[in-house]
Amino acid sequence: MRPFIAFCILFSWLSLNAQTSFPEKCLGIWTGTMHIYNRGLLVDSVTIKLNVTRTNAPDTFVWKTEYLSEKFPMVKDYKLVISDAGKGVFITDEGDGIILMDYLFENKLYSVFETQGILLTSTYEWLGNQIIFEVTSGKELETTHGVKSYSVLNLQKAILRKMN
Repeated sequence: MRPFIAFCILFSWLSLNAQTSFPEKCLGIWTGTMHIYNRGLLVDSVTIKLNVTRTNAPDTFVWKTEYLSEKFPMVKDYKLVISDAGKGVFITDEGDGIILMDYLFENKLYSVFETQGILLTSTYEWLGNQIIFEVTSGKELETTHGVKSYSVLNLQKAILRKMN
């Protein structure tokens, strides 16, 4: 009987681990180099650090990105809020009244938004021991037959690895 109980406990533990939510999988400090491209050419790079931690609210995580540039250091101290886990809907709260909708498909979080005439896409993809963070941006081009086209002029891409 005891081996059966041990098996049940192990199975339950494995099942709970397999059901860990996307933000929980990302807990910790992640670092890497963001490569910045303009019109297909590498124009700059910067070391970044992503710090994902829990808050007191069970549905809210700190999602803080530090850009460790000597010329233009920047900190984006956001919150990632689980809006509807069953539907994969999240909210990025920038803390200044700006909120962005995010959508999870498998292990990749997507956000698409427009500001000042620039369309941006942002993704975070969790792949076990790394997070791939990408942002693309471009402008609206022409509309033909009711379809709007957008350029993709800029890409920022970082492969982040968890710090020990």
